[in-house]
Amino acid sequence: MKKTKSFLDISFSYLTLIIVAVICIYPALWVILSSFRPGTSLFSETLIPAHFTFDHYVTLFKQYPFGQWYYNTIKISVISTFFGTLFTLITGYIFSVFRFSGRKNLMNTLLVLHVFPGFMSMIAIYILLSQMNLLNTHTALICVYVAGAPLWFLFSKTYFDTMPKSVIEAARIDGAGHLRIFTQIILPMSKPLIVFTSLMTFNTAFTDFIFSKLILRSPEQKTLAVGLFDMINDKVAGQLPFTLFAAGCVMVALPVTLLFMFMQRYLIDGLTAGADKG
Repeated sequence: MKKTKSFLDISFSYLTLIIVAVICIYPALWVILSSFRPGTSLFSETLIPAHFTFDHYVTLFKQYPFGQWYYNTIKISVISTFFGTLFTLITGYIFSVFRFSGRKNLMNTLLVLHVFPGFMSMIAIYILLSQMNLLNTHTALICVYVAGAPLWFLFSKTYFDTMPKSVIEAARIDGAGHLRIFTQIILPMSKPLIVFTSLMTFNTAFTDFIFSKLILRSPEQKTLAVGLFDMINDKVAGQLPFTLFAAGCVMVALPVTLLFMFMQRYLIDGLTAGADKG
C-alpha cells in the first residue's frame, strides 16, 4: 500500500513538472521557430515552419543599427554588473559585520524602498538626471542600475551571517583590516553569492526597458529593448514585422541564456565546495 501511494505521489509530481515545463517551453519555442518562418506574421497552422529562412536575422543588422544596440546594451550591462555586484556585496558585508547607530532603521528603510517598483521614481530620477546633464547618455543608465543594485543587500547579508565568525576574528587578530578581510577572505568564500548577484544585476540591466526608454533619445544611444520597441512600431507593408521582432527577441535572450548556463556550473561548484568545507 505504501509503495503504491509512493508511486502515485512520484507519478503526480513528474506529471505536474511535465505540464509546467510544456507551459513554459512552448511559448519560447514558438518565438524561436517563428524567427525562422518566412513572412511577417507570427500566426501559423504548424509549430515547425514549412521553410526555414535566416532573412530576418540578416535584416536586423542590415536595415537597423542592431549591432550598435547590442554593443550599447552589453556595455551598460557589464559595467552595471561589475559595480552593482561590488556595491551589493559591500552593503551586505557592512550590515552583517558592523554594528552602528541607526543600523536597523537603515536596513528597514532599504527593505521598504525595495518593495516599491522602480518606475515609481521615474519622474524624480528624470529631473535629477536632467539637472546633472546626463539625459541621453549611457552613464545615466549605469548610475541608475548601480544605485538600485544594493537594495538586494538582504541576500548578501544573510549569506555573510552564515559564515563562521571565527575566521574573521582570526584575521583581525593577525592584523588584517576590513578591506583585506573582505577581498581576501570573504569574497573567495562567496562564489555562489557573487554568481547569483551578478546574474540578477546583468539580467536587470540587459532587459530593462522603462528607464532606457525614459532616458535615451538618439538612435545611436538606444539599447536592445528600446530599439526593438521602436522597430515593432514601424509599419512594414501595412503589417507589423512580428517575425523580425521574434528574431530580435532570440538575439536578446541568447547572451542571457548562455551566461546563465556558463555561470550555473560555478554556482553548483561553489555550493558543493561550501558543503564540503562545512
